[in-house]
This record gives sequence, structure tokens and C-alpha cells, in this order.
Amino acid sequence: MKFSIYLATAADSWKTVKRAEELGYSNAWFFDTPMLNAELFVAMGAAAVQTSRIRLGTGVMIPSNRIEPVAASGLASLNALAPGRIDFGIGTGFTSRRALGLAALPLARMEEYIKNVQGLLRGETVEWEAEGGTHKIAFLNPELDVLNIDDPIDLHISAFGPKGRQLIAKLGAGYIGLAEDPTGLPAMQQAWRDAGRDPKDLHSVLIAGGTVLEDGEPFDSDRAKAQAGPSAAMVFHNQVEQEDRETAGAAGTSMGVPEQFHPQLEAYRKMYASYEPADARYLMNHRGHLMYLKPGEEAQMTADIIRAFTFTGTKGELVERLRQLKSDGLSQFGVEIRYGHEDEMLEKWAEVFALV
Repeated sequence: MKFSIYLATAADSWKTVKRAEELGYSNAWFFDTPMLNAELFVAMGAAAVQTSRIRLGTGVMIPSNRIEPVAASGLASLNALAPGRIDFGIGTGFTSRRALGLAALPLARMEEYIKNVQGLLRGETVEWEAEGGTHKIAFLNPELDVLNIDDPIDLHISAFGPKGRQLIAKLGAGYIGLAEDPTGLPAMQQAWRDAGRDPKDLHSVLIAGGTVLEDGEPFDSDRAKAQAGPSAAMVFHNQVEQEDRETAGAAGTSMGVPEQFHPQLEAYRKMYASYEPADARYLMNHRGHLMYLKPGEEAQMTADIIRAFTFTGTKGELVERLRQLKSDGLSQFGVEIRYGHEDEMLEKWAEVFALV
């Protein structure tokens, strides 16, 4: 099993990625959230020229953020800077689209997008729909070596429901899921088998938000709240916003908050109801997403919530959990490196991974 990092993309994320490479991490994945983080391809380009071994992936790219020819050109350009080290991760969108007041894209739209981008990366001419018509597009001068479509770029899809997992199996893509969801990996493995594929060929990646506790350190220490809290808060952000969207008639699926945490959920509802402007509460709701806790949130991050919703524990506890995931057939475990805590988290998690 390999170990990777997930980053809230900053223009200078290359510094974190370079240190991760030195510590032996296999992959670095970059969030694609334009109104919250830095531009994906800019940050990845800088990391590409500052590293030599670590793989660099879009984690995950959202189809609506850039049209297919731009996405294919960006990936192929990165592939010229870091030949054979680029991964194409894609999803239908959570904060990236919610922060714009939009819902997740349909799977069918993502599948068409993948087909076109991969076709372009194979050097094909593809039929691309835009502005009410269908247009043939292709890389026009691949022989000039201004980009690289010779080295392979592997596809990974973020999926949390049965239809998404079926699409992964259909395309033979890599799987990106959440480590805090105990049902995700076995369900993906079953979907892979149902498609007639050999389980050994499934490349699976689980993302985790959490922190490494010192022996005796409480789950609600200031450090644990800062490093693990933003991942736990995401569950509440999604729940209250989804309730709001459903009231307004928009479809979607909530992550669900167990009854024991309903007092904290009610506190989040009150916070959400206070956000301005009232017709765009999503702006404040997604501020600091997976980066930091907003004012008022820290008090809600109890020890039980961090324990329940994040991948947090002492070094020994985390090693045991990771060994189980390895035994379950997981290919890669990726940890969210919290903004402002990069150096400490890289070091502490590397110590854990060395023992797995």
C-alpha cells in the first residue's frame, strides 16, 4: 500500500509536495476549487518542475471548471514537465460547485467529459458539443513536443454511490473514496467483480482527514481541532446546506448525521441561518472548506465528533487501522494536509506510514 497527500491547492503547494517526495510519499493530489483555492494547473506545474519522483494528480478535477480541450491541454502540458507522473482524477463536484451555488453534475455528463478528454490524450479527433453544435477537435501539432500525449495519464474517479462505482468498473478506472466510510471500498470491490474484472487490477485510493495524536492527547485538543476539525465540520456543512437545497427543490444526497450529534447539527443550522447574503449562504458555508474552522465552529468540535468523523488516533491506533485497510486490498491511502500545518502533518504521518 502506498501513501499520498491531498492539498487545498495553493500557488506554492510545490513546497509541500517537494517535502512529501523527500519523505517518501508516492502521490500528491490537488483540490480543484477555484473560488477557494489556487488554480489547479498552475500549482501542479510548479510542483512538476520542483520534483522528480512523486506522482501529481488532479484531486479531483470538476468538468464544469474547464472545457475538455483546456483540460486535455493542461494534463498533456503537465505530462511534458513530469513525464509519466500525472494522474487524471475527476468527480462531479462538491464544494467546487456548491461554492458557485450549483449542484453536482450528472454522471452522464462526467462520462462524456472523460471520453472526450481521454480521446484527445490518445491523439484522436473527438466530437465535442459546444454552443449548440458538435465540433471535431484534436491536438493539431503533437509532433512539436510542446506537450506530451505519449506517456500514459491514469484515470481515477471519485465516487460515493452505486452508479458512480459502476461507472468506475465500466471504464476500468481507479477509485477515489473516503476512508471514514467503511462501506465504500468493499462496495467498489464488489462492483469491480460484478463487471467481470479481476480485483487485483483495481487501484483504490481512500482520502482521510485527521491527525496523529500524542499518547494521552485528547481528541478535542487545540491541535486536533485545527488539523482534524475541518474534515468533521464538512459533514455538518453538507447536511445543513443540503436541507436548504432540498427545501428549495434541488436534488441531492446528504452524508447523514447520527442522532447523537443532533445538538451540534442544530447549532450548525443556526449558524447557517445567520449567514449573509441570505440568498447565497453557500458563500460563507464553504469558506475555509477543509482548510480551517470558521468562528463559532471550534466549539462544536467535540472529542466524540472528531473521533466519529475523522481518521484520528495515536500512532499505534492508526497503524493498526492502516494495516487492516492494507489487508482489505487498499492500494493507496491519502491524508489531507491541513493548510498552515503542512510541515508537522507531513512528518507525523510519515512516521505512521513507515510502520504499516
